[in-house]
Amino acid sequence: MQSEISIKSVWKLFGRSSAELVEQLRSGADPEELHASRGVRAAVQDVSLEVRAGEIFVVMGLSGSGKSTLLRMLNGLISPCEGEVTVKGCSLNSMTAQQLAELRRHQMAMVFQSFALFPHRSVLENAAFGLEVAGMPRKARIDRAMQALERVGLAAEARKRPRELSGGMQQRVGLARALALDPPILLMDEAFSALDPLIRKDMQDLLLDLQAEHRRTVVFISHDLDEAIRIGDRIALMQDGRLLQCDTAQRLLHHPANDEVKRFFRDVDVASVLTVEAIVQPPPHLSVCDVGEPLPDEGGVTMYVTDRLQHFRGLIRPGLGWVDMAAIKTLSTGTSVKAAIDVVATSAEPVPVLDDDKRLLGVISTRQLLLAMEAGD
Repeated sequence: MQSEISIKSVWKLFGRSSAELVEQLRSGADPEELHASRGVRAAVQDVSLEVRAGEIFVVMGLSGSGKSTLLRMLNGLISPCEGEVTVKGCSLNSMTAQQLAELRRHQMAMVFQSFALFPHRSVLENAAFGLEVAGMPRKARIDRAMQALERVGLAAEARKRPRELSGGMQQRVGLARALALDPPILLMDEAFSALDPLIRKDMQDLLLDLQAEHRRTVVFISHDLDEAIRIGDRIALMQDGRLLQCDTAQRLLHHPANDEVKRFFRDVDVASVLTVEAIVQPPPHLSVCDVGEPLPDEGGVTMYVTDRLQHFRGLIRPGLGWVDMAAIKTLSTGTSVKAAIDVVATSAEPVPVLDDDKRLLGVISTRQLLLAMEAGD
């Protein structure tokens, strides 16, 4: 998959910056000692990452890990001391202030933790603000902003002021303002962390729904591992300005690069991270039949039937005969093991797992579920 954003050996020091200080850190100098002796704080240290087009890429770490500093380097609000940030093939290092402004106006939008709404403007006017800055005529920007509000479920609140809305609704306005620009890249800095847990989950659901409707590249900053696992296609774990590891939640859990990564995942519910395609097994009895061919009669066993392109067609249950796939419980790729438990537990036979094209990847039994969860303990 093509990289939308490339980060290569990026460093950022606050307090004082020089090639000499970066070289000292690169050679193993203690950042805490450097801060005490020289007043220099190493916010980001030698980070390299590739963000793929169309993914939700979560940068996760505790307070002070450097994640928000890294995000602000992606749109040029902060310049690295060393290293390079490239967006859509263009290096930010070589851009003028005007070019950076154009990048933020047309290629990126940002959603903040603090909502950043104008209290004296209506919800609609807030949603249209970015378009106003971009110079879009009033009628066109109002129409576009209303469409964005409809997408986040706030069209009925368009004439209200932000103070009349709940915290979750205010964050939806911030998201609508970003969506109105229709940017290919969306930067979200702790966007849901100020919300209570239920509203936060609703906003995560909304983001996933919007992504399913229209894929864009999302870089999402979070300090919450459960949130990162739930929404992230991949997760970059940061600590003390350094990148610990970057991968899918499943690989971070099962193949941690070091003890620091293990500690991040120490209390994670394995069933919420593991997805069904990771634990599928071949069906115990498989028959391949094209449409119109006679169905087999094995007698005494359940047969899983596909066509020659592996598209699942249905089952032949002993004593009951043919059961079309429309009447069978199935699981889709990407479904968590936790979400699959009820389906598998209430099924008379191992449950088929299908890809997006309805091809049979394998089956999952109750025993397989238990083995998978025990393996993560």
